[in-house]
Amino acid sequence: MYRDKDYAGEADYVDGLIQLHAPGAQSILELGCGTGGHAVHLAGKGYTVSGIDRSDMMLQRAADSREAAPEDIAGRLTFLHGDVRDFRAGRSFDAVVSLFHVMTYQTTDADLAAAFATAAAHLQPRGIFIFDCWYGPAVRSDPPVVRVKRMEDEVIKVTRIAEPREVPEENRVEVRYDLYIQDKGSGQLEQVQETHGMHYLFLPEMEALLRDAGLELTHAEEWLSGKKPGNDTWSVCLVGRK
Repeated sequence: MYRDKDYAGEADYVDGLIQLHAPGAQSILELGCGTGGHAVHLAGKGYTVSGIDRSDMMLQRAADSREAAPEDIAGRLTFLHGDVRDFRAGRSFDAVVSLFHVMTYQTTDADLAAAFATAAAHLQPRGIFIFDCWYGPAVRSDPPVVRVKRMEDEVIKVTRIAEPREVPEENRVEVRYDLYIQDKGSGQLEQVQETHGMHYLFLPEMEALLRDAGLELTHAEEWLSGKKPGNDTWSVCLVGRK
């Protein structure tokens, strides 16, 4: 469903933020690396990247990407199993990044505080933490609606219906996904259903939670565009400094 995601462009954007806020940074810890899409491109820019994820399936895909990468890039990549709330590598990094709304998936303040503590625990002095998330003012002013996405390749055809239900008292949206997967050869149809809890966030609470973790919120902007966050900014990117 995310083959159209511009991992290379997003890695360029993150690299720009690192060069602006932590010039000279060489090492990155990625919290919630998924299939390694961002990590591979960041390693291609010369960073050493350690990625963690709690999904074994995602980590296998990341390992496959590492194996397919040129030797010099593969040598700068490490993928490990871990939960962003309690992982400890026993070493520090110049930057910690967490992308594709991993922080939004921390559905309680306790989860978010634990994830921020993980970031802080792995940063060098003056190191930076870059993450993106759903931005509360935009979610409140422009609530999510039912969306349909269709993708296909030579083997399967997939239709995904995303049906949101807002839980405003908890600053959370429960998104029910119904996926219909059709085998184009046999015509067999499979249905998969998932519910994703998404915690949208506001600047004052993020500033407070970062401060509690020993980090200072130094910058906030619209993801990819660099614009000032507003009521139409569904995705915001933040930079915290140790």
